[in-house]
Amino acid sequence: MDIISQLQEQVNTIASLAFNTFGTLQRDAPPVRLSPNYPEPLANSSESTTDIAEQPKLMSAVLVKAAKQFDALVAALPVSEGGEEAQLKRIAELKAENDTIGQELQKQLEAAEEELKQVQELFNQAADNCLNLKKLD
Repeated sequence: MDIISQLQEQVNTIASLAFNTFGTLQRDAPPVRLSPNYPEPLANSSESTTDIAEQPKLMSAVLVKAAKQFDALVAALPVSEGGEEAQLKRIAELKAENDTIGQELQKQLEAAEEELKQVQELFNQAADNCLNLKKLD
């Protein structure tokens, strides 16, 4: 897999981890009293509270690890040589090459269409000749 695909995959992984982390934090957050007018919320059991306290640490560690992997992939990207001017020059060269090849392909397409017309005409003539021979019999 090329490095750009790896970067895209890593971004998707980070997004998925963040989504799951935030969802888990929201789901497992302890209830909070919003106003003195409301009754005191029920407390969670002590067993699940221990797990809930550790889970954000584990999930954040996985998220940080994924972010570090992304940083490593970014660092592995090739450094552009010559700066922006060299890149713009290279883009112009590639565009000119693309235009030249496009013109060649267009000429080949036109020649192929002309040849197709000739073949169709010859086929029609051959078909007409065959029909004319059958009528003579």
